[in-house]
Formats: sequence, C-alpha cells, structure tokens
Amino acid sequence: MFEKFYSERIKHTPSSFIREILKVTQDPHIISFAGGLPNPISFPQQELKVSMNRIADKYGAKIYQYSTTLGLDSLRQYIADRYKKNWNMDITIDNIIITTGSQQALDLIGKVFINEGDKVMVEKPSYLGLLQAFCLYNADFVQTKLNEDGLDIEELKNTLKTHKPKLAYLIPNFQNPTGLTYSRENRENVFSVIKEEDMILIQDDPYGELRFENDERLPYIGMNKTNKNIYLGSFSKIITPGMRLGYVIADVEIIKMLETAKQASDLHSNIFGQYLISDYLYNNDLDVHIEKIKDLYKKQANAMVEAMKEFFPENVKYTIPKGGMFTWVTIPENKSVLDLFDRAIKKKVAFVPGHPFYVNPQNVNTLRLNYTNSDEETIRTGIKRLAETMCEL
Repeated sequence: MFEKFYSERIKHTPSSFIREILKVTQDPHIISFAGGLPNPISFPQQELKVSMNRIADKYGAKIYQYSTTLGLDSLRQYIADRYKKNWNMDITIDNIIITTGSQQALDLIGKVFINEGDKVMVEKPSYLGLLQAFCLYNADFVQTKLNEDGLDIEELKNTLKTHKPKLAYLIPNFQNPTGLTYSRENRENVFSVIKEEDMILIQDDPYGELRFENDERLPYIGMNKTNKNIYLGSFSKIITPGMRLGYVIADVEIIKMLETAKQASDLHSNIFGQYLISDYLYNNDLDVHIEKIKDLYKKQANAMVEAMKEFFPENVKYTIPKGGMFTWVTIPENKSVLDLFDRAIKKKVAFVPGHPFYVNPQNVNTLRLNYTNSDEETIRTGIKRLAETMCEL
C-alpha cells in the first residue's frame, strides 16, 4: 500500500532475524538458546534501587531534564579511568561519547563514515546487528574468514589489496557469533597488515570483561599506536541492558562528528540512566560484580559443553567458550540448518541459524547457541532435545 513512499535504504534492509526468532520463543515451553540475553539474576537490582533513591535526592530535577549530547561527565570520566587502568589506553573524557547502547554507536558510525557503495570489511561470520545497521547506508560488505586464533592473515592481506575497504569491523574478544577470541599473536599480525592501510578500524567489545579465567587482558589491535581506531563498549552485559547505555572511544575529531550525528538523532541518551549507572559505578565495586557474572556464566557454559559432548553426534563440531555468551556449532555440510531449526522448534528448543551472520549466505551449516539465559538443568534438557533433532535429519 505504501511501497512507493519508502526509501530505497529501508526497502533493502532486512529485519532482525533474531528479533523475529524471539517472537517465536515467547512460548514459555520453548527452551531458547537464541537471544544474546544476559541472565536476569546477574542484574544488581538492589544496588541499582539504592542508586535510584540517591540520585533522586542528590540531583533532583537534573535527572529528568535535557542534557548534553556527549553524555554525563562523571560517567565518561569513569570510563576513561577504567580503560587507562585496565588496558593502559591513552585517553581522556574528550575521547568518549555516550550512546544508546552499542547499536546506536554502529548507526552513528554509519551516518558519519559510509557513503553508498563504500566497502566495509567484516569477519566471516560477523555480528548481524552490524550488518543490519550498515546495510541502511548501502555499505558494500567484504568478509574475511575467522580461524580459531582470529582473522585468517593471508585472506586479510588479499581482502585489503583487492577491495581497499574504508572501514573494518572486528570483535576480537569472545566474538559474536562464534565465541572465538583473537590470540595476542594474531592481533599483532592483524595490525602489521592494516597499519599502512588508509582505513578506520572499529573494535566492538561488549563481552571482553566476561573472561572466565583471570589471565592477562589482551590489548586491542593497534592500541595507542594509531588514531584511526574506534572502540565500542557497553554496560548491557555487565550491569543491565535495559538502560541501553553504551559508549564510543575515538579520536577527538571523530567524537565531534559522532556528536553532530547524535544531535540529529536523539539529542542525548537517557540521562536518568546515565546518572543511575554512574552512581552505581562510583558506589560499588564493578570488578566484584563482574566476577559473580563470570562464575555464573562459566558454570552455564560448562554445562552446555558437557551436554554437547554427551549428546551431540560425533560429526557435529562446536567451539569451547572461554568467555562471553556464545558457542558456535557446525553440522555436516549435507544437512540443512534451517530444516534443523524447524524441527527443533517442534521439540520446543530454539537457536539462531548461521545465515544472518554472513553477507551472502549459501549452504550454511552453522548455528549459534547462547548459554547465559538458562540454568544448568534447562541447558542440559535443551541440548538433549537439539541432539535428538540432529539425529533425525
């Protein structure tokens, strides 16, 4: 009816595959491994309630008023201090803008950098939210495959030489959807390849804090060695997703351009949420809270891995999570993952087929499983159902 009125951008942008799947999983009898949902028991509800009362008493009308586009100074300062301490990153408050989740950050980056037909390099597979966001700006995606230790270096060299992308988007820590993490050596090799290229590198890190073992933090690619890096972070996975607060760290010139784009988008992110999260951060030990989340997710990940070892057919492969929220499963090439999905739904278990994580999906035999939003007993039951479905293909 309204076809002639729609822009070409929206007509060529697919709806979110996961959001559509989540509608299916509203059935309370379905065990869902589909969404990338934090476990609600990890939300610091009591501490946030205390902070709500405190900011209401302390700031009054300020928490209900319009605010600045860049975001609350105290929150930006906390982020700058944390990145200096934990990652030795050379930044100040001027390098940070608060966004309405990392998803808005992707949209703003698309507005600022992408002209129609600009090439953007992404991992193969990559985060479907990025593909959807940049699709709105008619980006031309090129993919570089992932190995177990990170990007395939030879393919990366060929991709850069052949396509000369303007932007590259990577998730080095507990990648979505595969759960893989780039090794230190791979990060160094990636930087050695891209450092002479005339391109912007975006590193998205919503899961980096969720490392199950307390080993050394790996540095970002090219950290403190180039100003052509953009870093994305979020409070959704470590405090609560409902406040929709994320942030961008970048060169001051880039931040100013993102500020202009955000002014035209939403003026500023929810200021009540910014005051709330800022107060929580300054009055609680975030690291102690994160340790509790890591302990919870490690148990859930182990439960899923043990169940897959016990029930999955031998010809089904999967990644072993060392952090984050996902594992990536590969079924035999002659099997249909979409057929598996349809059959699994009938057995009351859901997952995300691999298709939406690829630019041009063909003969996809992969799927993503989330383990953070189910208890260990439910995980075991769901994996057993999924395994039974696999055996029926």
